[in-house]
Amino acid sequence: MKKTLLAVIMLLPAFALAQSVSGKITQTGNGVAYVEVIAVKDQKKQTAISDEKGNYTLKLSENGNYSVKLIQDGIEISTQDVVINGETKQDFSIDTRKEKQIEGVTLTARKKLIERKADRLVFNVSNSVASQGMDGADALATTPLVKVNDNTGVSIVGKSGVAVMINDRILNLSDAELVTYLKSLRSENIEKIEVITAPPAKYEAQGNSGLINIVLKKNQNLGWSGSLTSSLQQQTYTGNSNSVTVNYQNEKLRTSLKLRQNKNEKHSYENYWIEGADGLKSNDNRRDFGDGLGANLSLDYQLGKKSNVGFIYDFGFGHSNMDITNTSNYFQNGNYTNTLLTYAEHRATGRQHTASAYYDLKFGKQDNKLSITGNYFSNTPETIIDFTTTENSGDRFVVKSPSTVDYKIYSGQADLTLPYQIARTEAGIKFTNFDNNSSIFYQNLMNGQYITDPLKSNEFEYNEKNYAAYISFEKSFSEKWSAKAGLRYEYSVVSGNSLTSGQQTETSYGKFFPTAYISYKSNENNTFSLNYSKRINRPGFRAINPYRWYTNINSYFTGNPFLNPSINHNFELSYVYKGKLSASAYFQRTLDAFGQLTTLKGENKVSTFENYYHQNSMGVSLNYSDTFFRKWEANYSANYSYMNTGVFITDALSRKGNSYDFDFQNNISLNSGKTVQLVLNYWFRLPSNSGNSYMKFAGNLTSGVKMSLMERSLQLNIFVSDILRQGKSQGEIYYSTGTHSYNNYYDARRLTVSATYTFGNKKVNGMDRNVKFDEKNRAY
Repeated sequence: MKKTLLAVIMLLPAFALAQSVSGKITQTGNGVAYVEVIAVKDQKKQTAISDEKGNYTLKLSENGNYSVKLIQDGIEISTQDVVINGETKQDFSIDTRKEKQIEGVTLTARKKLIERKADRLVFNVSNSVASQGMDGADALATTPLVKVNDNTGVSIVGKSGVAVMINDRILNLSDAELVTYLKSLRSENIEKIEVITAPPAKYEAQGNSGLINIVLKKNQNLGWSGSLTSSLQQQTYTGNSNSVTVNYQNEKLRTSLKLRQNKNEKHSYENYWIEGADGLKSNDNRRDFGDGLGANLSLDYQLGKKSNVGFIYDFGFGHSNMDITNTSNYFQNGNYTNTLLTYAEHRATGRQHTASAYYDLKFGKQDNKLSITGNYFSNTPETIIDFTTTENSGDRFVVKSPSTVDYKIYSGQADLTLPYQIARTEAGIKFTNFDNNSSIFYQNLMNGQYITDPLKSNEFEYNEKNYAAYISFEKSFSEKWSAKAGLRYEYSVVSGNSLTSGQQTETSYGKFFPTAYISYKSNENNTFSLNYSKRINRPGFRAINPYRWYTNINSYFTGNPFLNPSINHNFELSYVYKGKLSASAYFQRTLDAFGQLTTLKGENKVSTFENYYHQNSMGVSLNYSDTFFRKWEANYSANYSYMNTGVFITDALSRKGNSYDFDFQNNISLNSGKTVQLVLNYWFRLPSNSGNSYMKFAGNLTSGVKMSLMERSLQLNIFVSDILRQGKSQGEIYYSTGTHSYNNYYDARRLTVSATYTFGNKKVNGMDRNVKFDEKNRAY
């Protein structure tokens, strides 16, 4: 590539006291934001970054000869020797091609596919051919350490849960809603995916989980752009999803509007057996069906050179329904006693509103930054369960169970960034209020009227207030060594009130949550990092709500208002080689962990939550990504873990054992232009242990074709999932009173056909502001 940096040096009088270079960086006549300008003299570096309009100012300590480099998206696009003498005004123009011409040979600079930073693993999606031409959920599934499942949501290896963010804005949705939302994104708009296995102090300490941050590409050009996506899924039944995205940007205003729709239907079955003095064989034949609509509007307006305001609003509406035919056979000491036949109709309607407003201000000579953000979230699901149960004796029970839940969460926070030379400093405060008012009624049909049973009904009020403050420091000691450390303090006040039973609970607690990271880059090919974090896992609203969800006259799910949060200590050692091989070893100590337990007494089956175990777990994760013969992109991973669980106060048995899973992803280009690609992926888990459970073999073989047409404006995909029908959930759960077994299948075999058309200025991508709203996922 031709050297595009032409330096014009203006000589000022020799007695000038200030030295600087300032001007504008442009590309095809438009200002280019976030280009790093680096001036090097006598092995000392001084840097500046262009603002949203491409303007920059680089302060220098002295006059003299400098080597000036321009870095865009991690790629060095120009280098020039420049003589500085006093204040200099200079505009730079970037060639549209990020290439360098050397003796007629064209070389293209690319970021490494995998990068390791002090507190996160970075997967550069824009550099992966295999990750292009798919939705956000599929792109996330190609990321090292990450698993995506339609039923269980998103997870990180070695973690029991995960929160997903878009440009640092939390997406706290239920598992199914999260996957649906991710499917409305396009991988072409994703720059990178950050897997944060030990979140730093600025993030909420909630959750025995890591964070996944999906970073979208930044706007660079003015104008309009958009995309249309339509997808058809054929399982036992037919489903579809559609999305429309329109983006616009001018000199001061950035906007993005996303509309989404989905309709899904599948056939599921669940089998559950209990062997012991009290025995049960239960079978569910289930039809799941639902639909959803959603809209997301983002606005960002630049008030001045160093300040901007914004607003984000997301609305979701949908239905989640089930028709279930259940057969339950009961036993005493192995002898058959009774059969219950139940037909149930579940009808649920949900509405979610999320609103965020923010103000950002940069000030001072070093561009200190203050961000003030307010968030509001509400969810009002309404559910009606109608079921009819018939006993072996012929007795018939008709029940209606309506319920209403009203979740409201609002928060305010202020974050301050101070890029001191001695250490980059971040500090902030936050207040969050949770309200959950819910009611559920159990009504028997008697003489043509539904009569409420007060012993099986409940109205519950819950409030939680969290106060938080944090500070963190980040320092690069040299080109090889860097470190980061932080401390967060959270104080919580919790109260619960059962209006029906009169049961009240109130508690408060405060805890410190330290984090520490150190990174060593021995050379360009080898990076090591070590980190520690302390986390808290607070129970979700349904886990503490004492109301009962009945599935037949004898079986119900209930929460536990006395449930306590658990504490997690996490250690991790990681290594990355040449951006292709990543390896990590981890140890995790969990105290007072809670989970769902099922007990059977006679014919009464109850599932509730308890703090019942401590657990130590350790593991190793390996991932290798590379391209062979310029056509075959491979991404292979293997994970091993060892777990030792110590159970207290319940009849669940203490367990220890190993877990293994493997993932092989292959993307083969069938032509030189890479517009037709064959996909062949296989994931499988060997028989494994987790908690007091044993999980049998499971796998998923997926294959398909991706095609790019109309100069890559039209993307067509055809995939078949779970070809071998190995995506079953099978295993055993061990109690001192007996063994529980399960065998479930959720219609994982699926044909998916999708088409995406992009229009307008393709270099304009949707605006997504960095807004953190970490608490919302506890509403599910």
